[in-house]
Amino acid sequence: MEFDYVIVGAGSAGCVLANRLSADPTVTVCLIEAGGRARNPAIHLPFGLAVLGKFENLSWGYNIAPQTHMKGRQPFWPRGKVLGGSSSVNAMIYARGMRADYDGWAAMGATGWDFDSVLPYFLKAEDNARGADELHGVGGPLGVSDPADPNPLSLAFVEAGQQTQLPLTRDFNRGEDVEGIGLYQTTTRRGLRASAARSYLSDAVQARPNLHIMTQQQVQRLTVEDRRATGVELGGGAAGQTRQVRARREVLLSAGAINSPQVLMLSGIGPADHVRAMGIPVVLDAPGVGQGLADHLDVIIQHKATTGKGLGFEWDLGFRLARWGAQWVSRRGGALASNVAEAGGFAKSSPDRDIPDIQFHFLPARIEDHGRTWVWGYGFCVHCCNLYPKSTGEVRLASPDPMAKPVIDPKYLSDPEGHDLDVLMSATRWGRKLLGAPAFDAFRGEELSPGAGIQTREQVREWVLDTADTVYHPTSTVAMGAADNLNAPLMPDLQVKGVEGLRVVDASVMPRLIGGNTNAPTIMIAEKAADMIRSTA
Repeated sequence: MEFDYVIVGAGSAGCVLANRLSADPTVTVCLIEAGGRARNPAIHLPFGLAVLGKFENLSWGYNIAPQTHMKGRQPFWPRGKVLGGSSSVNAMIYARGMRADYDGWAAMGATGWDFDSVLPYFLKAEDNARGADELHGVGGPLGVSDPADPNPLSLAFVEAGQQTQLPLTRDFNRGEDVEGIGLYQTTTRRGLRASAARSYLSDAVQARPNLHIMTQQQVQRLTVEDRRATGVELGGGAAGQTRQVRARREVLLSAGAINSPQVLMLSGIGPADHVRAMGIPVVLDAPGVGQGLADHLDVIIQHKATTGKGLGFEWDLGFRLARWGAQWVSRRGGALASNVAEAGGFAKSSPDRDIPDIQFHFLPARIEDHGRTWVWGYGFCVHCCNLYPKSTGEVRLASPDPMAKPVIDPKYLSDPEGHDLDVLMSATRWGRKLLGAPAFDAFRGEELSPGAGIQTREQVREWVLDTADTVYHPTSTVAMGAADNLNAPLMPDLQVKGVEGLRVVDASVMPRLIGGNTNAPTIMIAEKAADMIRSTA
């Protein structure tokens, strides 16, 4: 099997690349995904987010290494393992980050990735229901829309923001300081999830004769000859045999912030001592591969609700589902069209901050264990995360076996100055302040977490250490940067330094975390990468 381009991973970036590159009928493209096709109905109905955690086949099911600074806990890290990747299982929030994020990338050596340079690719991807202007696009593959029928509790959260002196924000994607509270736009279109697969791999795209899509095929390693990537090796053959898929032009690694560095190291591209210790021949000593892992660490303030305005599981659920179903069928609205996390916003941990460093995701429901545990009863909660952590970690191999899960160690709260813990404690105060605002007086029941008994600074600190968890935004494990930056394995054109015909295109290339959700930026990265790839063909 031989193609011009071989794409590893059909997530937010891989689907974009497959669409844009196969639009040229003179080239052939192979897209390889370890998961299956997105046939589960819960993927496509936005409200299905509430039950997606129950389907283990849709996730890689990672647990991270014991966290030294969080009492040795090993939080669960769900990552999408299905056509569309994490865009098929995420909360669908469309948030790009701020101008300062991308201008900061350029200042770090990622030339051509400043805000003014990436904005055209956000617009190219976008089909915004609000219409086009200088900051938003229409006609792109990615559906972006407003909540059809915001939950009363979501609207209460927006009102609470104004009552706590946070401005009402109608557009979190205007590029500048986005401090404020409002309703998020979501990657949805006509009541359905607009995953990268649904948006970029329509039936017409999949029918292209020059595009070959392989699902349930896990890449074991890249093949490299004379410092040039020539293809990939697949497992799962008869009697343990492997198969090769060759690339005439380029291999494009879009397996995500965890699996992209894993595949590189399995292929002998990574920190030489570590690769050698795994018994893998060193192809290229690239010390930055797997390093720089960053993620938004999160705490959740939860309350019981005194009314049934939320989205809880109660005795009347069957009646409510019937009503919701009728609303969805008649006008593609109602609760089934909701991404649940409809409202949120941004705040500053201290007044001297130039831009917000805390993000909120409000849910008119209670949640436990990433949705893997049923929660009975009505309630509401707000996720509060640290946008710019100083702590960074790593991804490394646990074994030379390609089927073994890698070691994922974000090293949460490890920064010696204690900055990250301070921000999370400030975020906790903000979350409690918002849920304690008069807007919630008609709904507010018992505070379940942290709970009424957690009040002093030391008590809050211990609660953060006991409960803080991921909000699902790992990045920066194969970062791009200047040619002389040894910690950046990629050039700004996303080519791996020292290996021809190999690029990485996904969230792992970000030089540092952006101030917001990572799905829209990852799609933007792939849109820009596709243009760069075509220009050098």
